[in-house]
Amino acid sequence: MKNFVAIVNGAAGGGRCKAEAQKALPRLREAGYEFEVHETTRPGEATDIARTKYQSGARKFLSVGGDGTSYEVINGIFPRGSEPDPVTLGILPLGTGNSFLRDFKITNGDQAMTALIAGKTRSVDVIRATHAQGAVYYINLLSIGFSAVVGSLTNRRFKSFGPAGYAMAVITSVTRLGHPSFPLSLDGENHIDMRPCTLLSFSNSRFTAGTMMMAPTADPTDGKVDLIRVGALSRTELLSAFPRIYKGTHLSHPKIEHTRAREVTFADSKRHDVMVDGEVLELSLRSLHVLPGALQVIA
Repeated sequence: MKNFVAIVNGAAGGGRCKAEAQKALPRLREAGYEFEVHETTRPGEATDIARTKYQSGARKFLSVGGDGTSYEVINGIFPRGSEPDPVTLGILPLGTGNSFLRDFKITNGDQAMTALIAGKTRSVDVIRATHAQGAVYYINLLSIGFSAVVGSLTNRRFKSFGPAGYAMAVITSVTRLGHPSFPLSLDGENHIDMRPCTLLSFSNSRFTAGTMMMAPTADPTDGKVDLIRVGALSRTELLSAFPRIYKGTHLSHPKIEHTRAREVTFADSKRHDVMVDGEVLELSLRSLHVLPGALQVIA
């Protein structure tokens, strides 16, 4: 468990992460970890640190913060090319969101500490999202449509409320509800789906925004991305269906579809708001491609 690069987003969790990390890291050192600690001071810095350290030979990283911190670290590590040596990522969720680790029944910082001390690793998939200006990588979820609108509003106005802030943003965003079309095809098929929708979610793992089970049967180790297509819901239908996402029962709604794919190709060159692991970006998406077992996660 030696030579980890610990990247700490002290501002995560409304600023609580810094103090909690100062307590947690000594416990991990007592358990045998050795760290080179870096604390970020601005958005995107975790990516810069991870990229520099990866290029210098580091292959073990600890992300300390929320889902956005892990997203930044992963985008510093990837793309990796065909390098054979594995990369290990530990996650200490001390921010407002903890979505990915919930797939492994890790729901809080104490449980994450226990998993880190045990040191068991799992091979998980990484999704490469190619767009007009390059590519981003994620392990949790990418979504477009209503969910990206909600994600943007959450980050701008409701971030400090944690998972409840997402629900607040949903209710606020219903007033702007639209039904855009995002033409796409799956696994090289000729058929292009151009149907209008409320949102599309491309999930690698089950949860989003903490406890919302967007893709209740997703498996981050199966080599596939789960596509959740929410059709053109009315405002009333959306508000009625939304609470069901916390138990994953929304998939039984007649206007919600679920499928799986190894690759998604987008046939639209327009730029859209895209939510990726809690971060909202404006991108012209080209494709999604699953990289099976590309990352070792301690869980």
